[in-house]
Amino acid sequence: MTKNIVVLGSLNADNIMKMPRMPLVGETMALTDVTTAPGGKGANQAVAAARQGANVSFIGAVGNDSNGQFMRATLLTNGVNVDAVTTNSDVPTGSAYIMLQENGANTILIHGGANQALTIADLDTNVIAQADTLIAQFEVPLEVIIAAFKIAKANNVQTILNPAPAVYELTPELMHVTDIILPNETEAQLLSGIAVENDEAVLNRVSNAILAKGVARGIITLGAAGSFVADGDKRWWVKPTKVDAVDTTGAGDTFIGTLASVVDRNFNNLDSAVARASIASAIAVTRAGAIPSIPTKDEVDGF
Repeated sequence: MTKNIVVLGSLNADNIMKMPRMPLVGETMALTDVTTAPGGKGANQAVAAARQGANVSFIGAVGNDSNGQFMRATLLTNGVNVDAVTTNSDVPTGSAYIMLQENGANTILIHGGANQALTIADLDTNVIAQADTLIAQFEVPLEVIIAAFKIAKANNVQTILNPAPAVYELTPELMHVTDIILPNETEAQLLSGIAVENDEAVLNRVSNAILAKGVARGIITLGAAGSFVADGDKRWWVKPTKVDAVDTTGAGDTFIGTLASVVDRNFNNLDSAVARASIASAIAVTRAGAIPSIPTKDEVDGF
């Protein structure tokens, strides 16, 4: 069955700066390349879900500028409905500055712009109510996420939370309306207060600390180490597909969008959904860029 997915999130113009390594404090370094590409965690996740065959609608905001037109066009080109994307003439479209090293690692700086100016009034209640799944990240205001998730749960819509970046607390009000949470290792450490290590006992403690905040299940994405799943009392470690990484930008977003496109409403197939999401993210890291690297359904099927 084709899922109807709504993504509430960020739309950014990504400025990608390629460099041999991260510069030291006070050091001047020549970049090897500079490019601009569509991005934002929301946009990445929406495109990932759409490329896996889901029907995807987006709720967000852009500025009244060329980057806003660029982001709208990008979503439309990738089959994402933008009827619920508003234009804010008071602030620019969100932007990100990605420092990409030769080894594929990246460091990202973000200016929220229109993403952070999103309000509860911008939410399209009908679009959320008619969805199978609602995804949100922490690149839009917390009160907007909570309001959207409450609408979703009132209409029996599955909710997926990507707490990235980890700038908000996992409040009981939010956790009560969240079905599954997906932090990466850095975010899991900040949210749990426990140093994350690639050790099963440690990951159990981190997962327990996060689930104790009131959410039923969670997945910690661990990059090259795979992902650790906690579903109620069940725990398992999904080891990664080994590939040669070119660029890790957007790998986590690819994982989330893919997972959302195939996971059952009651999460009965969570193990196979995580396995598919892992393959999709493995393919993504072998390519440059965020949205350009996201694989299609056929590519994941054939991997």
